Amino acid sequence: MRYELYYWASIQGRGEFVRLALEEAGADYVDVARTEGGEERMMALLGDPTLVERPFASPFLRAGKRLIGQTANILLFLGARHGLAPSGEAGRLWTHQLQLTLADFLGEVHDTHHPVAGGLYYEDQKKEAKRRAADFVANRLPRFLGYFEAVLAANPRGPAHLVGARPSYVDLSLFQMVAGLQYAFPNAMAKAPRRYPHVVALHARVAARPRVAAYLASDRRLPFNRQGIFRHYPELDR
Repeated sequence: MRYELYYWASIQGRGEFVRLALEEAGADYVDVARTEGGEERMMALLGDPTLVERPFASPFLRAGKRLIGQTANILLFLGARHGLAPSGEAGRLWTHQLQLTLADFLGEVHDTHHPVAGGLYYEDQKKEAKRRAADFVANRLPRFLGYFEAVLAANPRGPAHLVGARPSYVDLSLFQMVAGLQYAFPNAMAKAPRRYPHVVALHARVAARPRVAAYLASDRRLPFNRQGIFRHYPELDR
């Protein structure tokens, strides 16, 4: 099956979590919005009132006749099809739960630079962003990373993976979170190797996986920038 991934052409954003899973799986896929007329096709699907299962927003994935939306839901689907999740129900639910927790984490990252409204420019809410980012760095960042550090330490199969003894899509997603945080908050993340050694080690292991490493070195991997979820503003990283 050749998948069609629909997401914005110029940013990593939430679509990157899906791209990493597709790349690690060696799946055949096309990043539709990066093809000619692709963004127009994406917007047409999002605005099509005749679709019974119309996605609310991108990313969404076409898999045969299925149109699957929401990042965690797409990964739940891909994990089962490509060996990126445990085969048992309990393991699949635990993996999905961790992915949903990462989705909460990602939302809080976004709100450091857009705490008032997503429809306003960052420059229109800088004062509020500084307050929100200060609390994020002091309280929320340690809470989330501390949680995943504890999950890795408690894994009965060892701290190499979040779930079981094999890589799963949630390992790939935690890698992306760490990579994005290192870009957006380099000063805050400078202490991560000492405070969260298992999390940092997982990030390094995922980056070294052959298919992921090839993807990261390719032009398919978009650079971080100030249009995506992870944004580096020096005034927010103090």
